[in-house]
Amino acid sequence: MKSFWMQSKAEIVRTLRNKYYIFWSLLIPVLFYFLFTNIFTAPRDDEALWNVHYLMSMTTFSIMGSSIMTLGIKIVQEKAEGWTIFLHITPLSQFAYFGAKMVAQTVIHLFSILVIFTAGVLINGVHLSFSQWMFCGIWILFGSLPFLALGTIIGNIKKVETASGISNLLYMSMAITGGMWMPIDVFPSFMQQVAKWVPSYHFGNGAWEIIREQYPSFLNYLMIIGSLLLFMVLSIYIGKKQEAV
Repeated sequence: MKSFWMQSKAEIVRTLRNKYYIFWSLLIPVLFYFLFTNIFTAPRDDEALWNVHYLMSMTTFSIMGSSIMTLGIKIVQEKAEGWTIFLHITPLSQFAYFGAKMVAQTVIHLFSILVIFTAGVLINGVHLSFSQWMFCGIWILFGSLPFLALGTIIGNIKKVETASGISNLLYMSMAITGGMWMPIDVFPSFMQQVAKWVPSYHFGNGAWEIIREQYPSFLNYLMIIGSLLLFMVLSIYIGKKQEAV
């Protein structure tokens, strides 16, 4: 157990030192939030609601990115450097190795949530009740699970460059189609229907419902859990196929 917690601590420190994480998961979401709520603005019926809606969009955007890219690319790098082979001669089991990564990534997500929520308060004076802040944070941590599983699929790619390209493509396409950059109401009707089948939309929508004093819908939960199971099965299957080779 001690080795597990030591590995978790090491993973947290490594991520916080990762310039890729700092840029994509903290600086970019905060920059986008400032730009789209203070610079590139349009007349809106409820400016305060838009400010908090977009804050949740950028928070989910950040967490999704660190799940897919930071975790996935890190696993690929460690495989390329021979770290995973070295683990076979240490007391740390493969389960503990991946478990430590999940724990560390959850702590990092909590840190990202706190940073971006604080940015919303400082930039636009966003105000929510304590329960809304708390439930949004809990929902975002829960909703990140399928994207963590997707990150482990990325981790099965052999080359870092390929993993980086694919994870970037997945990240940006899911962010756009899921309505994180702009509400899906402005999409053509066909794209609106497509968005409702994308897990990123249901990830964001849960938080968007909470800030409107509603609850995430049953479909939001179903899509998050279904995506988690699908990505987990795919990750295990791909991993076993690679081991067999």
